[in-house]
Amino acid sequence: MSEKKRILTGITTSGIAHLGNYVGAIRPAIQSIQNNDDEAFFFLADLHALIKCQDPVAVHNSTKAITATWLACGLDPERVTFYRQSDITEILELAWVLNCNCAKGLMNRAHAYKAQVDINNTTPGLDPDFGISMGLFGYPVLMAADILMFNATHVPVGKDQIQHIEMARDIAGTFNFKYCTKDNPLFVLPNAMIDDDTPLLTGLDGRKMSKSYHNTIPLFGEDPNIDGEKALKKAIMRIVTNSQLPEEPKNPDDSTIFEIYKAFATPNEIAKFRTRFATGIGWGEAKEILFNKINDEIAPFRKRYADLMANPKEMEEILQFGANKARYESRKRLAKIRKAVGIKPLAKLK
Repeated sequence: MSEKKRILTGITTSGIAHLGNYVGAIRPAIQSIQNNDDEAFFFLADLHALIKCQDPVAVHNSTKAITATWLACGLDPERVTFYRQSDITEILELAWVLNCNCAKGLMNRAHAYKAQVDINNTTPGLDPDFGISMGLFGYPVLMAADILMFNATHVPVGKDQIQHIEMARDIAGTFNFKYCTKDNPLFVLPNAMIDDDTPLLTGLDGRKMSKSYHNTIPLFGEDPNIDGEKALKKAIMRIVTNSQLPEEPKNPDDSTIFEIYKAFATPNEIAKFRTRFATGIGWGEAKEILFNKINDEIAPFRKRYADLMANPKEMEEILQFGANKARYESRKRLAKIRKAVGIKPLAKLK
């Protein structure tokens, strides 16, 4: 019998959920807990959102929309622990404890920090740390706190996030070495859960689909007053293509349309679509086929999404239900952490 896993994943609430979020995180996360008894913790990373979004309205609206997205796509709050990161204040206290045991040199090697420093270094005379907040510099520690608070054994991440899991393991190991016995560690060392079959979707402009690049395809549309199906079709029609004529053979492996299609189609459908590319297909027709394939999967979720967006009270009740479950875990673990580092009562009072 395989050992039961404790899975943890979150989505940053700094934008509206897009196809990349759905294919890369939401769909596989929901599928990962079907037909097994693994434990799962899924959360809205609203504290992480503050690193790159200082618009209060945007953070709030994103939290609402992403909550609705998870639930509309089939997340069962009874089956998992589904919560808002900021509701679990114990995570922030743990982050501070971990900060006090984390080498600055480890954070210096974080990809996001190094990338921003490299950008600054292209401008002569500019401070290498210009525009870099302590939130950006230290967010791998907050991510480690997210993971270690619940002793997650497996964390689904893309290949670009593996470093953060390695850092969480390093931080956990340092804490265990300093404060715990070898036979009784406080923290489990988490494992990155990489699914090589989960594609990293390309966006409208040919780059990685990312909110930062403004090249995403919204899952349910950004404006609740606009029909979601029409919004999806409009976005797909904006995918950048080359100038080849319809009758010209095309390379599917160089096509954003084909790449996204693969994330929604069966092997047989993919093979047929590849043949259409080889024999010649118009870009408009290819986009229409892609739209229909995505819409077939997404359409059943739209009504539930709209109902939830119109009833934020229902979502808040679900989030508080999840927060209560999460706090049951986090308070017990934080009590042990406090005792380990010496933060405890001086004496028992009657």
